[in-house]
Amino acid sequence: MTSPRIAVVGAGLGGLTLARVLQVHGLPVTVFEREPSPDSRSQGGTLDMHVGSGQTALAKAGLLDEFRALARPEGQEMRIFDEDGTLLFHEQPADGDESMPEIDRGQLRGLLIGSLADGTVRWGHGVERAAGRSVLFRDGSSEEFDLVVGADGAWSRVRPSLSQVTPAYTGVSLVESGFEEARHPELARLVGDGSMSAYGPNKAVVAQRNSNGRIRVHAAYRGPQDRPVAEVLSMFDGWAESIRALLLEADEPFEARPLFALPVGHSWPHTPGRTLLGDAAHLMPPLGAGANLAMLDGAELAEALAAEPDVDAAVRAYESAMFPRAARLGRFTTDGLDVLFSPEGVKGALRLFGELTG
Repeated sequence: MTSPRIAVVGAGLGGLTLARVLQVHGLPVTVFEREPSPDSRSQGGTLDMHVGSGQTALAKAGLLDEFRALARPEGQEMRIFDEDGTLLFHEQPADGDESMPEIDRGQLRGLLIGSLADGTVRWGHGVERAAGRSVLFRDGSSEEFDLVVGADGAWSRVRPSLSQVTPAYTGVSLVESGFEEARHPELARLVGDGSMSAYGPNKAVVAQRNSNGRIRVHAAYRGPQDRPVAEVLSMFDGWAESIRALLLEADEPFEARPLFALPVGHSWPHTPGRTLLGDAAHLMPPLGAGANLAMLDGAELAEALAAEPDVDAAVRAYESAMFPRAARLGRFTTDGLDVLFSPEGVKGALRLFGELTG
């Protein structure tokens, strides 16, 4: 029997996991990525990989041991402060706890890329759109496949062939920068081995340790997404100097990152020859679910394709499991964002994290 021709649009974590698990099962796949090379841009900060989702996907990919060699279980430490700098919540992982260890996104992506057969990812192949079973590239060329999977993120080029829904602004934005621990050891001690956050009404300062002595820091707020950086930083005037220093001592240019999401429960009529995974399917607020869910999507779609010779039947099985799971986590993250950025300030944050860890 001839293997199906499978195209994955986007070399993010979900698309790469799909490709890896397909190859584990002996199925060929081609990944199209618009970036010219694996190292053409920074891949962002750190991620927590959850037992039952991200780690399950890595196990299906045969990469769990390699992941654990790179992961930082100590990164599960969490601290919550109020705007006066008072520590109100502190959780440290128990010895041997690897339920949600941290790993830099770039390290995880590199692990997945390195696990693929040579030539799997075709770099510098930007996709314009999908139509039927065709992938149309920005250079005007096209290729035909039995299945086209949109794994190309929030602003997916494949999604419009399945759904006319587009992401909407959540009402929360952040500006992001970072600093080196070696230059600011006292600030690094405030952050600890994992993450810290300080909350006030409708705003927060969040810092998270990455590998190699780097700490990412964000000023986040509920309000218009186009506020100038200086105005955002001024929103924290009067907060504890130790908290404000995380922002004022940052040594990278601040970058604005408004948060967008697809509607909770986003889905589409089953369409032969096309489907979506990860943020392309269910973009949600970044409260720890997105990357884990994208990787689980990819692993489960690959296993369905390996188990079912009828591609259309395999995609139906994948979508029937993915839609309700994404709706459940989409509701959780949307409600969580509303709690964290509310007039309650730190009281809401303490209630939310207390429920999660209690």
